Amino acid sequence: MDRLRFATYLAPNVLPVYQAVTEEVGRRLGIATELVVETSYESCERDEYEVCFVCSLPYVTLERRGIRPAVPVAAPVLRGERYGGRPIYFSDVIVHRDAPFRSFEDLRGRSWAFNEPLSHSGYGVTRYHLLRLEETNGFFGEVVEAGFHETAIRMVAGRAVDGSAIDSQVLAIAMLEDPGLGQALRVVDALGPSTIQPVAVSRRVPEPLRNGVRDTLVAMAEDPVGRERLGAGLVERFVPVGPGDYDDIRMMVDACEAAGFTELR
Repeated sequence: MDRLRFATYLAPNVLPVYQAVTEEVGRRLGIATELVVETSYESCERDEYEVCFVCSLPYVTLERRGIRPAVPVAAPVLRGERYGGRPIYFSDVIVHRDAPFRSFEDLRGRSWAFNEPLSHSGYGVTRYHLLRLEETNGFFGEVVEAGFHETAIRMVAGRAVDGSAIDSQVLAIAMLEDPGLGQALRVVDALGPSTIQPVAVSRRVPEPLRNGVRDTLVAMAEDPVGRERLGAGLVERFVPVGPGDYDDIRMMVDACEAAGFTELR
């Protein structure tokens, strides 16, 4: 194999990290690489790319359908004490700073935005949280698909909707890039933690090369330049992961499906 094609299905504001990883794998392994920004998980299902930055929910969803095109090899550890040096993240529940809401439960009957239905942080974990609250029969007054976390953030900041659950990494980057968001938003709850999105390598890739991708990711933080480029996405380092690390996501999906709670409402 003389070329590795990478695809990202994740938030645009973390793109610099995906680009850094793509370039570093090419440099260290002496192989041509390219990064494609994808908009549909159909290409993931068809196994079009050798390496994917993919949300854990579609990974688990495809697996449940008997489709296993790729295997998780590594995942990021985010900077900050709340992550405890583990490959986890949260879904931070945001409202407008001037809104009266003080908890997730205060949003009963209010409007809610999510990024897209194959997002664990924006959709899957919210659905599971509602299940645990025994609120499976129309908790929100209105549910709106925003398309991207960044769009949902701005909808809440602009008072177009009352609340949303946002990937904690994406939210932190957005607030760094636009300090004004911190003046417009307030976090009232945190759902999770959940195992963070994996870097998954196609099973078509020979195992030695698959291991090389994993080892390159894990070693990036040892190099000052690599560490700086990861830091642009608030990533401290990458650590090895495997399919079993996503059992928490499987459990949430299983619980919601067993209860017949398949749509956020």
